[in-house]
Amino acid sequence: MTRAFTTQRFGANGVLRLTAMAASALFLAGCSLMPVEQRPALDVPARFAEADSTATAMLMSTEEPGRWQPAEPADHQPPSPWWTVFGDPVLVRLEEEAINANPDVAIAMARLKQARALTARSEAARMPEIDAGFGTTRQRISGAAAGGDDETPGSMGTLWRAQATFAYEVDLFGRVSSSIAAARADAAQQQALAHQMLLLVQADVARTYFSLRQLEGERRLLSETVKLREVAAELLEHKLGVGAVARHVVEQARTELYLARAEQASVDQQYALTSHALATLLGKPPAALAWDVTPLETVAVQLPPGLPSTLLERRPDIAAAERAMAAENARIGVARAAFFPSLSLTGALGYESADLGNLLLWSQRTFLLGPLAGTALNLPLFDGGRRRADLDRVRAVYEQRVAAYRKTVLQAFREVEDALSSVRTLGARIGYQRSAESASSQVARAAQSRFDEGDVDYLVVVDAERTLLRSRQSLIQSEGERARVTVDLVRALGGGWNAPRAEQASMHDRVMPKPDPTHFRE
Repeated sequence: MTRAFTTQRFGANGVLRLTAMAASALFLAGCSLMPVEQRPALDVPARFAEADSTATAMLMSTEEPGRWQPAEPADHQPPSPWWTVFGDPVLVRLEEEAINANPDVAIAMARLKQARALTARSEAARMPEIDAGFGTTRQRISGAAAGGDDETPGSMGTLWRAQATFAYEVDLFGRVSSSIAAARADAAQQQALAHQMLLLVQADVARTYFSLRQLEGERRLLSETVKLREVAAELLEHKLGVGAVARHVVEQARTELYLARAEQASVDQQYALTSHALATLLGKPPAALAWDVTPLETVAVQLPPGLPSTLLERRPDIAAAERAMAAENARIGVARAAFFPSLSLTGALGYESADLGNLLLWSQRTFLLGPLAGTALNLPLFDGGRRRADLDRVRAVYEQRVAAYRKTVLQAFREVEDALSSVRTLGARIGYQRSAESASSQVARAAQSRFDEGDVDYLVVVDAERTLLRSRQSLIQSEGERARVTVDLVRALGGGWNAPRAEQASMHDRVMPKPDPTHFRE
């Protein structure tokens, strides 16, 4: 009976030689061709240019200004609930709803789970693959194949087989370990990107919420203005009836009333669109968002920016860029390993018999050590430059990741400086606007009194009231802008990682999927 595959039998010396070869291979498995990652040189300033002296005094004294600090991203920690610094219970509730229902957050979490699954799959390459099977083959062998001549009749045969097979790639030059390192870095990058998406959604919720409250303040201001101008128009029409004022005065009053109503309709439209945007961020249809909105109050939250080097730890997008560099650096090791020999250990053991009833007899045992076809140890000699091209490509991708990292860091510094500048200048602008609002209020009252006394034309009253309305509306808009800029500063600083541990753990459990602790080693 001719077997379906060749069985190789080894004596004691052969087994010893095979064992020695495997031991040597396992010893060499510690070798890795992955290059040591070199962090790009960055010119980190000693302080933020737009930070005032009070913020500088609150910096951590353990860091040396101007000294490059290697990025040690804090993205393994759960982000802090930074929105609580505003002391707004409605905002806290909205942020909680967004964390649980926002579709972009759900997408980011799903991508993180995919990355962690790919990491687990890569780590499985460190273990041997073992399979078991049972089956039969029916074959007709020609007489010539059995060693006879062309006149020898062929024979039919049935072979039953029950066996277990194993395969294991010895990591001679770190191909497997480099692949695992790349997969871990990819998963860590996805975790940082998930934190980044979470931070962006939280910032968008806060910004939209403050915009909605700002628009509510404008709506109430314009509603009050419309009512006052309706009363003024009715009063002037009454005076027209008794001949106390000219008709053009009444027409001017009606014009101002219609302009105020038109502006009220415009603000109502902005309010509706902003409300719809907020509902989408909360993972709800716009019709499901119904709650009483109060006008925005003064938001004056002081946020010390910290040293510029700490920004490299707090920003999740910087952490993601750093993880991307690490992943490509590991893939260089994979590409380098392709130039060196690879060793695959394979084998099979089990039973073969022509009769199913005799399959499990000890005499029918069989084993195979080594590949059924080819060789166990393979040394690449010539491939037309394919491996060299692969290595060049991976190195180019790594250089791209380095440039992207530098760009992300520079963009982060710019965003912080922009936010600090906006917070500082808005404080001064709001102070001036408060003074202007107070002065224009006095001018409007004086103009109305002089018109009632007949000293000035009604156009003076109209101009004073327009100035007062614009002053009040500009003040409301600036307060809203300051609230949004404060949120921008929080986002630019990375949201922070200094919340109480209980709050961190609570939010982290609600949002982030449970990680395998072996996947993310700092």
